Amino acid sequence: MKRVLTIVLIAFVFTGCKQASVPELDLKVATLEKAKASPLSENADKIADTNGAVASSPPQIISDTSKKLIKTGDISFETGDLYGTRKKIITSLRNLGGYVSEENESNDSYRRGLTLKLRVPSKNFDLLLDSVSGNAVKIDSKNIRVADVTSQFIDIKTSLANQQLLEKRYQELLKRSDKMSDVLQIENKLTEIRTSIDSTQGTLNYLSRQVAYSTLEVTFYSDQTPQYSGATAGDRLSASLKGGWELLQALFFGIINIWPLAIVAVIAFMVVKRWRAKRKLRVVQQ
Repeated sequence: MKRVLTIVLIAFVFTGCKQASVPELDLKVATLEKAKASPLSENADKIADTNGAVASSPPQIISDTSKKLIKTGDISFETGDLYGTRKKIITSLRNLGGYVSEENESNDSYRRGLTLKLRVPSKNFDLLLDSVSGNAVKIDSKNIRVADVTSQFIDIKTSLANQQLLEKRYQELLKRSDKMSDVLQIENKLTEIRTSIDSTQGTLNYLSRQVAYSTLEVTFYSDQTPQYSGATAGDRLSASLKGGWELLQALFFGIINIWPLAIVAVIAFMVVKRWRAKRKLRVVQQ
């Protein structure tokens, strides 16, 4: 009887210990999730350790609080030398450490134009704008926009630091876990955190590039007045005769295109003429 009671007691203790591990892990996960949801200033030095207690961690402070500005602008102007102006703009752009991200050309009978999208280090934006404006014969429009994204930049960096700190604590918890169910649960959480970190890092990288490099869209054009192909009076006369002959051909073929209307008009004219002749004849006979 004593042997049976001993076996039952051992089994009871073993079962109790086995079931206690799941609530213990849930407590750790809940503590870590609570730390993740709290601001960085509150949870940086208080993150749950693997025993459910509080472990010390050096505070994470965002030290870079300098102004983060995104500069963009556009300018449109007339120039006397289209491709000469393009060459000057690109030379100046390269000297300032920038590059052309997009280029488009337009051309019609009266105007030929170019549109360049320029990217330049933000510190050289004003220098580039002055250099571009110096090529203008007449400026049609100029617009400059500055967006202050300092608070957005700090928020994203703070969120990224929080997520990285949480990932580190989950990794420590994973090293001390010896049950397969606990390991799987922690690895799932680590996958979620890593996905969030990658997304936040991508947003931060994009914002950093926008701050580091400003964008200036430059549109410039030159008017084209139709000119005679030759410089002598004979050439101008030849061009005029050719133009007159082309106009005559256009009128001729235009008339041919409406030949049904011409036939109807001729028939109507003959009918009216014949009717008038008969009318005059009746008047004379009376």
